[in-house]
Amino acid sequence: MRKGSAIRATAVAACGALAMSLAACGSSDHGPAAATSDQADHAQPRNTALKRIPDVSDRLWKRVTADSRQVVAVYGAGRNSPNSTVVLFSKHDSTWKRTRSWAAHNGRKGWTTDHHEGDRRSPVGVFTLSDAGGVLDAPAAKLPYTKSASFQAPHYWKKGYWHDFDYVIAIDYNRVKGTPPNDPTRPQGQSKGGGIWLHMDHGSGTSACVSLSKSAMQYLLRTLDPEQHPVVVMGDKAELKA
Repeated sequence: MRKGSAIRATAVAACGALAMSLAACGSSDHGPAAATSDQADHAQPRNTALKRIPDVSDRLWKRVTADSRQVVAVYGAGRNSPNSTVVLFSKHDSTWKRTRSWAAHNGRKGWTTDHHEGDRRSPVGVFTLSDAGGVLDAPAAKLPYTKSASFQAPHYWKKGYWHDFDYVIAIDYNRVKGTPPNDPTRPQGQSKGGGIWLHMDHGSGTSACVSLSKSAMQYLLRTLDPEQHPVVVMGDKAELKA
């Protein structure tokens, strides 16, 4: 993995490759935005040393590899809720510390342990974070970053959604690592969905992605480091504990 502002050159003509990703991260049936993507983040540093990430079951924690030193935890408010909280944890020696947290949104219908294309639910699980990209220049991103106009959300969507993909971080669900986030390849087949991203928030639920404020996305892009093997642990609170 490259460090620094690693930027792949991607042609603007790659819009076709984005089509399937947009179907997962957003769609044309958006409702009105309830807040801007620049909503204030909720920075809550915690100095308490933790042996592991809180409120995550042994079943899921076993899927976090021993070399992972950064965990983005997405705590969904409920199985059928679009609201969640994202917390970044970092490992120092043998203990974990809560670094930052932000209000966020997930799939507008909530969560599922068996995600399929178009179900409007975010997949529960533990996934690596390998690649990033977006319409805007990388804010000193450490993950490999693809800047391309092909990420631009269609302007037939409501205006509040036009900047959703200014910054994105690919969640490695049904995708090929080491490729741009909008690569359409689906190793498990199209029916299992794909194009699940962390991306900028439009103030309400998504089609399957997790959305955060612009400042939160910039912070994550500057902080997540491939050498630290970052992962996301995501799901509704009850399922994460189960």
